[in-house]
Amino acid sequence: MNPETDPVIVARQRWIGLLARATRDDLNLHESALRDAEYQLIRAPEIGMTLVRGRMGGTGAPFNVGEMSVTRCVVRLADGRTGFSYLAGRDKARAELAALADAHLQGTQQQHWLNQLIEPLARTQAARRVEQDAQTAASKVEFFTLVRGED
Repeated sequence: MNPETDPVIVARQRWIGLLARATRDDLNLHESALRDAEYQLIRAPEIGMTLVRGRMGGTGAPFNVGEMSVTRCVVRLADGRTGFSYLAGRDKARAELAALADAHLQGTQQQHWLNQLIEPLARTQAARRVEQDAQTAASKVEFFTLVRGED
């Protein structure tokens, strides 16, 4: 099956993305429920660097923008489900909670976690994006060129 159309893969990509963009406060609301399971750290939260690449105009030749900090973590629940997280920044606790959420979302209570954690995160992040877009639009500058006539 094509990974781009497999509904299980598409759903997991969505929630991993939402968890990666979640703030520490967003995840702390669910910390006790997320940690209420036996688990082990397969890869303890660790901070590293990654190279960020860009393209001029979004379509041009790639170039190196610079490096950024990332934190990653891998956990395994007692029943064998493995959760992963990679997120921008240097927040080990947030990375561990995101990995735990990924592991829980793969289990039998997936719908519960989608309703209680993922959908509220999606709404919160969408609202933040609308607010940021409005602030950005307010600072938009229109440039124009005056053409001088030659007589």
